[in-house]
Amino acid sequence: MTLERRRATWAIYVWCRRTDELVDGPNASRIAPTALDRWEARLEDLFQGRPFDMMDAALADTVAKFPVDIQPFKDMIEGMRMDLTKSRYKNFDELYLYCYYVAGTVGLLSVPVMGIAPESQAPTESVYNAALALGIANQLTNILRDVGEE
Repeated sequence: MTLERRRATWAIYVWCRRTDELVDGPNASRIAPTALDRWEARLEDLFQGRPFDMMDAALADTVAKFPVDIQPFKDMIEGMRMDLTKSRYKNFDELYLYCYYVAGTVGLLSVPVMGIAPESQAPTESVYNAALALGIANQLTNILRDVGEE
């Protein structure tokens, strides 16, 4: 990857980690749903070119340079909201939706930055579908890995 793409990938990764830390980090027990509302408002500001801090500025730069859509970011925040209220899923459809929110979104955020090879014959939609499937598969693997300790 070019330096610009590596930096953009890092900026997305940092935002995702910071989002996850809101519900899984050391202060998670003190996080209220309103904190996620503030985080989402901050995301919207960032997309309007008004970053809050230097890490937000890195993502704002990414958003300016690559065709990254805000919806997967918002969807990830929705997954964090689910983490605050739900720990069990009654069927695979519910689990799949959770996996989409917290990990499938990462795949969708990565494609605009990583790009699609110019010589690729794959339709753009199939590339996004594959990235989505990879994110969901990674989350299902994480869940299976943690079954023993939880």
